[in-house]
Amino acid sequence: MTEINTDEIIKLVADLCIKANCNLNSDIEEALHSSLATEESEVGKNVLQSLIENARIAREEQVPICQDTGMTVVFVEVGMDVHITGSSVVDLEEAINEGVRQGYKKGYLRNSIVKDPIDRINTQDNTPAVIHYEIVKGDKLKITVAPKGFGSENMSALKMLTPSVGIEGVKKFVIDTVSIAGANPCPPIIVGVGVGGTVEKCAMLAKRALLRPLGTYNNDKFWKGVEVELLESINKLGIGPAGFGGRTTALGVHIETFATHIAGLPVAVNVGCHVTRHASGILQ
Repeated sequence: MTEINTDEIIKLVADLCIKANCNLNSDIEEALHSSLATEESEVGKNVLQSLIENARIAREEQVPICQDTGMTVVFVEVGMDVHITGSSVVDLEEAINEGVRQGYKKGYLRNSIVKDPIDRINTQDNTPAVIHYEIVKGDKLKITVAPKGFGSENMSALKMLTPSVGIEGVKKFVIDTVSIAGANPCPPIIVGVGVGGTVEKCAMLAKRALLRPLGTYNNDKFWKGVEVELLESINKLGIGPAGFGGRTTALGVHIETFATHIAGLPVAVNVGCHVTRHASGILQ
């Protein structure tokens, strides 16, 4: 049995909030450089160069990559042999939210969360976070902080398709969603797709798909082929970097699937902007 103090959790979450918001993941930065070499639009090239320069400045000066520092989404993998302890803060969820609170204050990150969807009163500390838990084997606690800006989140979509539309219906929904989004999610984007499950499972699959490193593919040969085909189709839409035209509309399409009901074909598309931030840490 491993005992992990909530003070450690608070510190890790705070550090991850700052890291995710100020440091572009290396796989995304490499993809931007690769796209710069293949982009045919001069305006598109200029945008890509600006994004690369922006990431450099953010990393070196430890300032946010984007002014929208997002709603803090946290993925927590809790080992079955982990025991959470603490003196002042004893609750895991309370510790995570305190970490978000401290991280956003220390990192001078924008507070974007309103307490109620209708009265719109800002909570002033970017809490509460959206927290997803998974119980796994082992004696470790893994935390991934994925701040999600709403320029891209607002362009996400879910649809309960009928099984009869098949894979062509799935592909059409994904492409239509990206086409409608246009410049709004700050392309080049990363497209997370969930297929199967129920409403909430499908949406979670799409969200988690955004955490996969660029350049990786679905383990299933069929779905890998769909990922490749969709990326090609999306980049033929001509939306381009920042929506100014070009061939670099998306950097990747990641699909995750799950079993579903005989009467359903749920599909969710979670759009990630050109930064699609996330950072992870492990306590043990």
